[in-house]
Amino acid sequence: MADVEHTIGLLLGTEDDWPRAFEALVRRLGTINGPDGKTHRVSSERVTIEPFNLRYKPRHELVIDRLAYWYYHPREWLKKIALMDDVYLLNSPFTFQSMEKHAAYCAMMRLGLKVPETVLVPYKNPLDNSRYAYTAARYNQAFDLDATAAQVGYPMFMKPYDGGAWVGVSKIRDPQELHAAYDASGERLMHLQASVENYDVFARSLTIGPETMVMKFRPEQPMHARYEVDHNFLGAEQGDEVVTISRLVNAFFRWEFNSCESLVRGDDVHPIDYANACPDVALTSLHYYFPWAMSALLRWSVFCVVTGRKPRLDTDTSAYFAIGDDPSLSYAEKLAGYRKLADDYFEADRYADFCDRYLGNVDEIVYDWVTSEEFRSLLRETVRAMYPVHEHEKFLAHFGGLLDAWVRDR
Repeated sequence: MADVEHTIGLLLGTEDDWPRAFEALVRRLGTINGPDGKTHRVSSERVTIEPFNLRYKPRHELVIDRLAYWYYHPREWLKKIALMDDVYLLNSPFTFQSMEKHAAYCAMMRLGLKVPETVLVPYKNPLDNSRYAYTAARYNQAFDLDATAAQVGYPMFMKPYDGGAWVGVSKIRDPQELHAAYDASGERLMHLQASVENYDVFARSLTIGPETMVMKFRPEQPMHARYEVDHNFLGAEQGDEVVTISRLVNAFFRWEFNSCESLVRGDDVHPIDYANACPDVALTSLHYYFPWAMSALLRWSVFCVVTGRKPRLDTDTSAYFAIGDDPSLSYAEKLAGYRKLADDYFEADRYADFCDRYLGNVDEIVYDWVTSEEFRSLLRETVRAMYPVHEHEKFLAHFGGLLDAWVRDR
């Protein structure tokens, strides 16, 4: 019997593949002889949505949230257990509610990152609210959409200031497309953002705690083919910059399970999207990289609960701005400063030591699971749920081959 029992909550939407994977790995983990001399056992459970008293004590020590960005009730439950009970959250609902993509652009621009030129335009259609209608009629300034777009330059993208999953995103090549997209935006608040044309590579990085996987991304492909297995698609300096930007964003906003999209053109890395409350970790998207994602999620979750890592709801933005506002520092020196702040926040050295000492068997556990019939059954069920019957055989071979490649590479 373990001296200490820890419960991780999974707050889920429609997904079932990675939660089943995570649950299977937690079961296989067994007990951990922690640095405190005690044995620890970790379990997971799926969180249900029901009335809650603000003074009740939750049984979870950490919650992986995949739902509350879109729904108020679970979001308010997360706030309660964070504020009153010190439950560790992946991710912070406070900053995702107040610092969505728009605020993320603003902060990273101030820090000197090479974010493309971006303009926020008013609603096309006033909100259905009598007070807003009065304010809009009295104070909204008429503006020239074409002149505003000219400040950004064609081609550009129009995208929601707080969107996700590429919903509402459109490429704008000329004034006709600009007006059509703006007319269609309705009551959605939109950004116009300059397009980074003729880029060399699209990098999408997934960061969980202090671990980052940078993947070659092909947005023009269907989802099952967007992540290309390529281990040498970035030079060392650009790859390190992508990692630094990814961890900087996560430490700055307390988003510890997040993805970052960057366009690399020559020596320049342009981050274009890095506020993702529910980053893609689907088995049929990540395929080859899926075992790594589950390993990292398991390691970081276990590290947090076993070491008693305390959640930090406050953000120490001044430390980052002190670096960003310093005119004596070069861009490279600023990146180095941000990387140190991020590594300090994530306790990168302590985490690496903990994984070496107490979680050295995770890679073997994941390997054994990926090569098991239990995993192949999960893959079959996921493919059957995702694709029409006539495509089952094709996609089972496709994903099976990619995962066999991961097994061979181990």
